[in-house]
Amino acid sequence: MSFIVKKRQGPHGTLIIITDKDILGKKFEEGRLQLDLTLDFYKGEEMEAEEIKKLIKGARHLHLTGESAVKLGVSIDAVNPDKILRVQNVPHAEVVMEG
Repeated sequence: MSFIVKKRQGPHGTLIIITDKDILGKKFEEGRLQLDLTLDFYKGEEMEAEEIKKLIKGARHLHLTGESAVKLGVSIDAVNPDKILRVQNVPHAEVVMEG
């Protein structure tokens, strides 16, 4: 599985945005919740899980969208499974890393 990854420097450290490749460019809405994956915010480069795990080590914030991206976050103990938001059954998690 490959992901689309974008790295941004924010005021509080590095933000890594990880999105499942197959949902990029789509919009999901449910009530007042929305995931708009058409935005430039989500556009980045294609990466594999092993590359992402190395990249995450320097991150302060993670923004994960999609089944595989969120599972990756859970697998490295970055995402609490009880804190996953779902919009039209698409999982999304935002994490502030320890450090």
